[in-house]
Amino acid sequence: MALILPPVLAAALWAHADRAAPHECVGAIGGDVRGNVAEAVALYPLANISPDPQRTYLADPGHLLRALRAMQAGGLTLVALYHSHPQGPARPSGTDTRLAAYSVPYVIADLSTRTLAAFLLPQGIPVPLRIENCRA
Repeated sequence: MALILPPVLAAALWAHADRAAPHECVGAIGGDVRGNVAEAVALYPLANISPDPQRTYLADPGHLLRALRAMQAGGLTLVALYHSHPQGPARPSGTDTRLAAYSVPYVIADLSTRTLAAFLLPQGIPVPLRIENCRA
């Protein structure tokens, strides 16, 4: 599977991560799956309610439910989740892997290197992430 993230959504994700720093940000990405490619259409920033937000994230369940309902109402599906690592790296932490609950790519924004990377968790399998406009 590959994930396509339009430049406007990548910019919104970085803006969310920058605003949240030094805390981790968290959010959901809605879109369409066509064959083996997930095309992102909408970004849903969520509140991080982790008791240790500088090192971990925990999406507010009510906000996540509202985002999932908004996706459904718009004919979209959950194609990815994202969060930031303010101090890096652009790979999953042990906590990220242990708490992964959805079978979608997890996008990690490494603020220290301005790198975006995506993984299927808990397996840790890298997912090709392309910043480009969708075919829609």
